[in-house]
Parts: sequence; structure tokens; C-alpha cells
Amino acid sequence: MNDDLSNLKRQTQPMPDFVSAALEERGLWEEYQQRPAYQRNDYLGWINRAKRQETKDKRLKQMLDELEQGGVYMSMKHAASRKS
Repeated sequence: MNDDLSNLKRQTQPMPDFVSAALEERGLWEEYQQRPAYQRNDYLGWINRAKRQETKDKRLKQMLDELEQGGVYMSMKHAASRKS
């Protein structure tokens, strides 16, 4: 499900270079793009709001791990992204 970010009611969050690089490095771009627009935007907002880089890194790791695992979004079950 790759819906358009322009339909979001919330402010669209920018993709930081370090997040883009991490997605590329872990080979998770496809998993990221398959998530609904609101989830992609929420992940970026959550990471961007952290004040300390170590917090940003921790949140990024959680996002990457959830994308890799599938079936999880922000520590909650997400059946639509479950991997078979």
C-alpha cells in the first residue's frame, strides 16, 4: 500500500539523510515504501522530534527493526505488514 503523502492531514515530515542512508544500507526501502503514507510520515516525525542524536538513532533502529520484522508498527501489532 503506497498511498500519496499529499493526502495526509498532518504536516509532511522531511526524510533526513541518515534515515535514507540507513534504509538503503539495511535493504529496507521496499518495506518502507509498502507502509501506508501515514506510517511513513509518523516514523519520520517521531525520529525528527528527538532532540538528541542518540535518541534519533534509537528511534531509527526501532523503525528499521519493525520494517525488517513486519507485522509491527510503533511497537503495536500491525497485521497488514506481517511477513509470511
